[in-house]
Amino acid sequence: MADLDPRLAADTEAIAQWPLSRVLLMKDAAYPWLILVPDRPNLVELFDLEPTDRARLTEEIARAAQTLKRLTGADKINVGALGNVVAQLHIHVVARFRGDPAWPGPVWGKAPPVAYPPEVLAKRLAQWREALA
Repeated sequence: MADLDPRLAADTEAIAQWPLSRVLLMKDAAYPWLILVPDRPNLVELFDLEPTDRARLTEEIARAAQTLKRLTGADKINVGALGNVVAQLHIHVVARFRGDPAWPGPVWGKAPPVAYPPEVLAKRLAQWREALA
């Protein structure tokens, strides 16, 4: 397994290990937010992946997005791979709702993260682990 960037490790909770990616929950209760981290060393850009892994990542993104949509009823699913702060290749899959704190703009930098109350975090992790296992 590739090492996880310390910032990703601090900002997320582990949910599942898929064939290519670690699936993480972003610790921001304002948005249902998954992060997929391909488990290969030294990846920064999508094109750093071998073609078969790129195809697998696309399927894993679709699986995460469909599950997020099904479980949350989101108005829109945002998918992005920015990497300006954390260089390690990681994909954000964020459920968005009309009226959420950042709608219709991007979630980054709009408001400080909202911590999950411990009991809500435990419930959410169990829900996501069951759905994404």
